[in-house]
Amino acid sequence: MTYGEVLLWNQLKEDKLLGFDFDRQRCIDNYIVDFYCKELMLAIEIDGMSHNNEEAFAKDEVRQIKLERFGIKFIRFTEAEMKQDMINAIRAIEGKIIEIIKHKPNIKLPKSFDTTLLDN
Repeated sequence: MTYGEVLLWNQLKEDKLLGFDFDRQRCIDNYIVDFYCKELMLAIEIDGMSHNNEEAFAKDEVRQIKLERFGIKFIRFTEAEMKQDMINAIRAIEGKIIEIIKHKPNIKLPKSFDTTLLDN
């Protein structure tokens, strides 16, 4: 894992983020996503320097489109965002989780989930 992935994993593991279970390096179809929550069908990707060229960008785009056909939602961050602005990255992930829950009310919420977050 890159340093940015390690930083994020420390925030996700052991159901720390709103009580949801995330896996790291999850295989889906013929692809591996950095982090994945099965209940939410949410993939989180951390793009490092190897993603900073047209070929890699095009491959990432094709891969994401294919996985989105399964109903998977994506949220992407750069390695730099993880290192320099973890607080806002976590807020963005929490916002995405809340958005998903509001659009899919049949999702089983963790016991520790604060339902007042859905009031807005």
